[in-house]
Amino acid sequence: MAKPAIFAVDDDPEVLQTIARDLRQKYGDRFRIVRADSGQAAIEAVQQLKLRNEAIALFLVDQRMPQMNGVEFLEQALPLFPSAKRALLTAYADTDAAIQAINSTQIDYYLLKPWNPPEEKLYPVLDDLLNDWLASFRPPFEGIRVVGNRWSPQSHQVKDFLARNQVPYQWMDIELDREAEKLVSFAESNCRQDLPLVLFPDGSRLIKPSNLQSRKKSG
Repeated sequence: MAKPAIFAVDDDPEVLQTIARDLRQKYGDRFRIVRADSGQAAIEAVQQLKLRNEAIALFLVDQRMPQMNGVEFLEQALPLFPSAKRALLTAYADTDAAIQAINSTQIDYYLLKPWNPPEEKLYPVLDDLLNDWLASFRPPFEGIRVVGNRWSPQSHQVKDFLARNQVPYQWMDIELDREAEKLVSFAESNCRQDLPLVLFPDGSRLIKPSNLQSRKKSG
């Protein structure tokens, strides 16, 4: 199983490097540390994690970023990973905005920069948040996912092929599952015209695959 991710976002390269270093030092054995230097880059990375069906345990996000601040990023990211814990990084002058964000975006905690030493000002907070997340975490399905329409002959062909070859898969009905709609959007396919969509654990995908294509990928 892929390690759950801790996702750090900050537009300052030095701060981002420091965040990643401190996180990796303490949590790298249990979590994958993912980082992005802007809100938009982070959104794109979050979508790719969603396509791979990976888990995000914690967002650690700088509030004061250009184009998209921390709260605006979380407003877009949290619907994709609603159970992820969220902590806002802020300077002392921005504490009022951080407190408002806690109320409006359900931020779990805000941390003041700098957080030295991390053993006193960073790790105890993140330990509590991560332990709380782990208590209710259920590992996501790691195999092939098929997004399609239950009335589509092509969708049934893909499902039948996988079943005949004893390949475990998860079926997601575009008509009934909002997650399925999101995945189709992130995969940049032309929605219902491009179904079925077959998603693999490494993030690759096939659109309207033939049995030969499916055999090559699933084998």
